[in-house]
Amino acid sequence: MSDKLPALHIADLTIDPPIIQGGMGVRVSRSGLAAAVANEGCVGVIAGVGLGKFENLPRSEYESVNNDALREEIRRAKSMSKGIIGVNLMVALSNYEPLVKTAVEENVDVIISGAGLPLELPKLVNNKDIKLVVIVSSVRALKIICSKWKRNFNRLPDAVIVEGSKAGGHIGYDFQDVVEDKAPSLDELIVDIIKYANTFEPMIPVIAAGGVFDGKDIAHYIKLGAAGVQMGTRFVCTDECDVHVDFKKAYLNAGKDDFVIIKSPVGLPGRVIKNKFVEGILGGQTTPKACNYRCLKTCNPKEAPYCIAKALTNAAEGNLDEGYVFAGSNAYRCNEIIPVKTLIEKLVAETEEHL
Repeated sequence: MSDKLPALHIADLTIDPPIIQGGMGVRVSRSGLAAAVANEGCVGVIAGVGLGKFENLPRSEYESVNNDALREEIRRAKSMSKGIIGVNLMVALSNYEPLVKTAVEENVDVIISGAGLPLELPKLVNNKDIKLVVIVSSVRALKIICSKWKRNFNRLPDAVIVEGSKAGGHIGYDFQDVVEDKAPSLDELIVDIIKYANTFEPMIPVIAAGGVFDGKDIAHYIKLGAAGVQMGTRFVCTDECDVHVDFKKAYLNAGKDDFVIIKSPVGLPGRVIKNKFVEGILGGQTTPKACNYRCLKTCNPKEAPYCIAKALTNAAEGNLDEGYVFAGSNAYRCNEIIPVKTLIEKLVAETEEHL
């Protein structure tokens, strides 16, 4: 696409421009967004969490309804695009393995896995030619994954996404460190992880994520040695993003001071846009225990102050008074809803200007 902006190579896949669209759950990045992004040469990603209409179903149907929904989204994305389609699956999900198996059966191009260490992922993929990309927030996590994979499966991740503390959604750092801005900077992490990734032959491509907003940021991380970037927040405010328009408007209406770090029921910090619901939970308000599904391994329904699956589902469906909107630290800079094609052309032009 460009002489100046290098393509990202993940095994035999060429991603040009070198952008992966972040997987955003619940029901934010689905087939519509993924296909539009893939059609521009980037990696379009479906977030596998909570895709099925599970809210009013018994626990016994939670797994199958989500498998079916993932299968349908992958097929739909593939029917709308000849580009690279990935699925983001969180290790912390109680139905992680069935979702991986579904993605494998549907032959996605890439499985991206974080929110825990995906130590058994190669076994579940069973030598199929699906690229495996891990998300980490420390060099230590990557070392554990690489040594385990090498020893048990004789393979390594095809790429690694390094997610800093400016990301939207759940953040893989200590709550206090995120609140006090003491988590390691993405720049430090990238440099450390590239050093380690370079010890392999071939080297593992390193992708920067968390707060990457414009072409200036992309150029910065490429100059630091990253092979590409992952961006989530920017893609929410696109025509093709599958989420309710009121969710998108929450980004457009947010000011710089409208973001707050909350302690999610899953035990991780999460960056959200302040609203009535958020003020309620910050004030200690709880909703009665109403969890049928136990969607996350780390969530204890008896102790959880509210159900995060319901809160995120409500927000995605446009019911913002009973849920919250996850967002990256730069979401307040979104000021228009534009087509994916326009966004990517803009990002490429800005990046080339700064390279």
